[in-house]
Amino acid sequence: MKTLRNSLKKSIDKERVAFLEYLQDYRGYSDLTIKTYDESLKEAFSYIEIFQEENKTFFNLMPFRIHIAHLNAKTISKKLSALRSFVQYLNDNGHKIRLKADESIKVAKTLPKPIPHKHIIQALQNAEIQEKLVVIMLYTLGIRISELAKIQVSDIDDAWIRVTGKGNKQRDIPLLESTKSLIDEYLSSFMIKKFLFEKNGERLSENSLRYIVTKLFKKVSLKVTPHQLRHSYASSLLNSGAPIADVSELLGHSSMATTQIYTKLGSTLKQKNYNKSHPLCGVDE
Repeated sequence: MKTLRNSLKKSIDKERVAFLEYLQDYRGYSDLTIKTYDESLKEAFSYIEIFQEENKTFFNLMPFRIHIAHLNAKTISKKLSALRSFVQYLNDNGHKIRLKADESIKVAKTLPKPIPHKHIIQALQNAEIQEKLVVIMLYTLGIRISELAKIQVSDIDDAWIRVTGKGNKQRDIPLLESTKSLIDEYLSSFMIKKFLFEKNGERLSENSLRYIVTKLFKKVSLKVTPHQLRHSYASSLLNSGAPIADVSELLGHSSMATTQIYTKLGSTLKQKNYNKSHPLCGVDE
C-alpha cells in the first residue's frame, strides 16, 4: 500500500473543478446545485484517506463518514451521492478509482408539503406585479426556480411557454390565458431586454427569485419555497384526475417513477378511483 502524494491530491482537485464545469455546461445543473456539490466534495476530501494499490487509486470514506455521522440520513445521502457522481466522472475519464466504506444510506422518502390554494390566493392579494407573476408562474406551470430564471421573452407565445430544464432539455407547457395576460401587463411595466425577470439588463438569479417568493408569503405568516409551489401544482393536477404520464411530462421528469415519488394522491381520491375502476365495485351481490 502506498500513500497518495501531494501531486496526486492536486490532480484530483483539478479534476474536481473540471467536474463542476461539466455539471454546468453539459448537465445544465443550477448554480445552487453546483455550489452544493463543490462544498460537499471539498469537505469530503478533507477527511477521505486516499491511497494507491495495484495500479488503482482507493478512496477510503470511513473517516469522512465518521465526521458526518451526526447529520440526518438525507443530508448524509446527498453528500455521498455528490462524491459518487464525482468518482463516476473520474472513471468515465480514464481514472481507476475504487471506493471503500461506501455502504448506502436508507432515506425515508419525504414530500414537500403542498400549499393550499386559499393561502396562495391570500398571499397574492397584496402582491406587487413582479411578485405576483413569479408566484403565478411557479404555481400554474409547475416549473423549477432554475427554469424560471432562464425564461426569455422569446420563449412565450399566446398559448404555450418553452421551458429549459435539467440537461438543457426543453419542454412546452400550456399557458393559462390569465397568466398570459399578467405577463403582458408585466412587460408593459418593465423594460425587458431578453429574460423575463431582469435587473439592469441582467437576468435575476435563482436566489433573487427565491427571495421574492419567501418574502411575499412571509407577509401572511407562511414559510413557502418555490419547490412547494411546484409540488402544489403537481398535486392539484393528479388529485383532479390528470394522467400521471402527462403530469410527468409537464414536470420535466425523466421517468414516471420520479413523479410517483414526488407526488402523492390523497386517500379519498384513491378510494374514489378504486370504486370507479374495479369491476366488482358497485355491483349488487
